[in-house]
Amino acid sequence: MRNAFGLEQHKMNAQQLIDSARRLFAADKGLLAMDESNPTCNKRFVTTPSLGECISGAILYDETIRQQKKDGTPFLKILVDAGIIPGIKVDTGAKDLAAHPGEKITEGLDGLRERLQEYFQMGARFAKWRAVIAIGEDIPSRSCIEANAQALARYAALCQEAGLVPVVEPEVLMNGNHTLEVCRKVTEEVLRNVFIQLNCQRVLLEGMILKPNMVLPGLTCSTQESADEVADTTMKSLWRTVPAAVPAIAFLSGGQSAELASARLNTMNHRFKTQLPWALAFSFARAIQQPALEIWRGQEINVKAAQQALVHRARCNRAARRGEYTAAMEKT
Repeated sequence: MRNAFGLEQHKMNAQQLIDSARRLFAADKGLLAMDESNPTCNKRFVTTPSLGECISGAILYDETIRQQKKDGTPFLKILVDAGIIPGIKVDTGAKDLAAHPGEKITEGLDGLRERLQEYFQMGARFAKWRAVIAIGEDIPSRSCIEANAQALARYAALCQEAGLVPVVEPEVLMNGNHTLEVCRKVTEEVLRNVFIQLNCQRVLLEGMILKPNMVLPGLTCSTQESADEVADTTMKSLWRTVPAAVPAIAFLSGGQSAELASARLNTMNHRFKTQLPWALAFSFARAIQQPALEIWRGQEINVKAAQQALVHRARCNRAARRGEYTAAMEKT
């Protein structure tokens, strides 16, 4: 009976994870990454009217998830009331990888099981872990890629055990002068290794979200390809490496401008949406928040205008999910 009960619990947990993952990207919405330690800024953004029309989930930082308004209303209640699913960043940051100059390993596995259980009890329903992969002379090394892939997979398994949908974020950084082709090769190697490790750790692919970089040339590369070329290369890489069982791919914005991130996501959806096994969505931080932050500047008088800018960017990215974003939207 114990084994039968355990199997039934496992099936129930799996279905809840699958349902949660689907809800995160229903109705052409996406995620807002608010996982920096800036509760003052996040307080303004969490209370933005109409944000839930385009944003399905918000990734918070440990300090932020515990915050509340002056009247005592918890941030989590504000989000839930707005129809936004609360999420939480759970890694403790990228540290130098021993014996590998210029490379990083993300830490935070110690005590993670207990932290995840606490976050679930608080009301979080998904979590995020970011690994960073730099491109440079003789890097990334195989050992760096494998170490980060293993950590991502162990984190993802612990998330699902706790009932949280893992957002798996292997970010190939844009810093450098590498070409689009170099980024493609590295991105494909990283994603192949990540999914090998996810399968080794028995992670339920239907109950997770992939948060990768778009395949892009380095920021200082002399050749910057068009949105169509970026879309072609990115899609080929994803088709080759990401199993169809994954429900959604939510791109990070990295160092892209807000407009470029929207335009590139739009091109992919406009050209390929009907051919895709997974939803192509967004999990942007700077590409949604930066215009609002520039308006706000920490001044109360600017809060309303900053909130309007935040909603505008969210609407642009929802349109990009539909393949309906245009440059003219930036003038409205």
